[in-house]
Amino acid sequence: MLYRDNLKQAMNKIALAGALTMTLSGVALATPQDDLRNAVEYNRPVLVQKYVAQGVDPNLNTRDGTPLLVDALKDKNIEVAEALIRAKNIDFERTNAAGENALMMAAYQGLLPMVKLMVETYDVEVNKTGWTALHYAATNGYDDIVKYLLDHAAYIDAESPNATTPLMMAAMGGHITTVKLLLDEGADMNLRNQQKMDVIDFAKRYHQDEIAAGLESRRRKLAAQSGKPAPAAQPAAPEAPAPMPAPKAAAPGNRDAIGTSTDALFNSNDNKRQAPGDLRGN
Repeated sequence: MLYRDNLKQAMNKIALAGALTMTLSGVALATPQDDLRNAVEYNRPVLVQKYVAQGVDPNLNTRDGTPLLVDALKDKNIEVAEALIRAKNIDFERTNAAGENALMMAAYQGLLPMVKLMVETYDVEVNKTGWTALHYAATNGYDDIVKYLLDHAAYIDAESPNATTPLMMAAMGGHITTVKLLLDEGADMNLRNQQKMDVIDFAKRYHQDEIAAGLESRRRKLAAQSGKPAPAAQPAAPEAPAPMPAPKAAAPGNRDAIGTSTDALFNSNDNKRQAPGDLRGN
């Protein structure tokens, strides 16, 4: 009996020692890179600053492959995002699987201070091939970001991979003040995407009747002023376009022009913005 008791105690000690060894091994496997990922995931800006200052690469991806900065902006974790933006050697052009970089995500989430920080302090490029930050800001009706990007040389008629423009995205989302802003800044309402849809087609397809009516009125007036007939409407493509960013509700505080007559809202404005020469092929 005594022998069996001693044997049982010895086996228990061996099992406990084995469990402790596994636990300590697990702790040892936690790397500084894992610590930074966890700090970003759990919104711990002080820890993010600490690990970055210790030399951990701020350009790491999350476990699902998203750059840490893009992920922080997606979650609107402002302090974490700012810590990463200010990190040495941060790469602002790294993208997630959908091709979205940090500036695009900040624009999509309506984070104007983050947009300004990247553009003004770190000279982040506002233009890129395909979907742009301007598309994303227009999609959700963030007029302040749209205006800011245009003031910093964003190409107003930038084309997505299927040639959809920011104006089309604003119309699709029902953001009437964003549509007006883009038109006043010189957006071309006669462009068509690969589905042969122009901005009026977008407005009609997505049941934005007030915007469609205003755009048609504007087109007629511009045609009358130029002495040329308005472009004939073309049949819309049978399938709706599938732009990358899905439209969301209008941004809080960005009230559409309720009560403004459609006719007055879309009157043409001669203040036209010219596209950067390198993007126009000049």
